[in-house]
Parts: sequence; C-alpha cells; structure tokens
Amino acid sequence: MADGPFDERDVSGDVPMVPVEVLGVRQQQGGGAVENEIVVLLLDAAADLAVPIVIGPREASAIAMAQAGLVTPRPMTHDLMRDLLGAVGVELERAEIVALDGGIFFAELVLSNGSRVDSRASDAIALAVRTGSPVLCSAEVVAAAGIEVVDLEQQREVEKFRDFLDHVEPDDFSGPAPGGKGP
Repeated sequence: MADGPFDERDVSGDVPMVPVEVLGVRQQQGGGAVENEIVVLLLDAAADLAVPIVIGPREASAIAMAQAGLVTPRPMTHDLMRDLLGAVGVELERAEIVALDGGIFFAELVLSNGSRVDSRASDAIALAVRTGSPVLCSAEVVAAAGIEVVDLEQQREVEKFRDFLDHVEPDDFSGPAPGGKGP
C-alpha cells in the first residue's frame, strides 16, 4: 500500500488519475431500466462529483460487508484474493478505474511488484476496501460519468426555508421583534 501521496498518473503516464472515496452501495429507486439497480458510489471530493457504477448483488454485498467490517465464517472470493496476495508477499498498492466504454467501467489492480492486473471495477473496489488500498479514477471517467453532489445539509436548509415560505402568514411578522422588544 502507498504510504505517502501517490502519483496522480498511472505508470504509463497517459491517464490522469484522481483519488476517490468509496461512499458505499445504494439501490437505485425509480422506474424504467434503472429500477432496482445496485450502484457503488465513488466520490471525487475535489470536484464535488460522484461516479455511480452499476454492480451485481454479490459484489454489492462484498463491498458493503467489507465497509461494515463484517467477517464471514469462510472467506469470500475477495477475502481469498487478499489472503493470496499476502501469502505471496505482494500488496495491492491501489485500484484504478481506468476507462468507461459503452457503459462498462474497466479497472486495473496495481500491485507492489509492478504488475497491473485487468479487473472488473466492482472486484477492484471490493479488494481495495478489504486491503485498505486507495481507489483512483481516471479524470476522464469522472468527467464523463460523474454527477454533481448536492450538500445534504444545504438541501435540508433550503427545504426548511421553502416550508417556512409556504406556511408564513402576515400576522407572523406583527409580533415583537427578535430579542423580545416590541416595535
């Protein structure tokens, strides 16, 4: 694993990479083709963009369980991969989401021995969460697939204000001024 700041370019030097935080797994609610899809959300905090990646239920479970710190009685596939890397003395330095093509996200595992291993994005994320390794995403992928993050606290304040405006009466302004003093 990387101890200090990592280079924001992959080893080939071609693709600018940005660090992302694995926010978690969510089930999309809605109609049409996206109903009941499961996504893992990656946050690029610097750009206030979240990248949703559609994943399968097994991968979703693997990511959510690792984030929650749950341990299964027998190793799951991603636990086996982590343990196998450890047994051969290789660490996962980072997981990189390197491309998006036709709605499919492509990832690579960057290992401490210099190897890069092709991976599905969901498997790379699940392994990174288990090993505490950083996840990076191509800046191009963030730009193409990222959606603007809305500050939830700010959104709540706006909703409170809208509610106030919807229910305010002229008489609400005729009482004593703030601080208890009259006009």
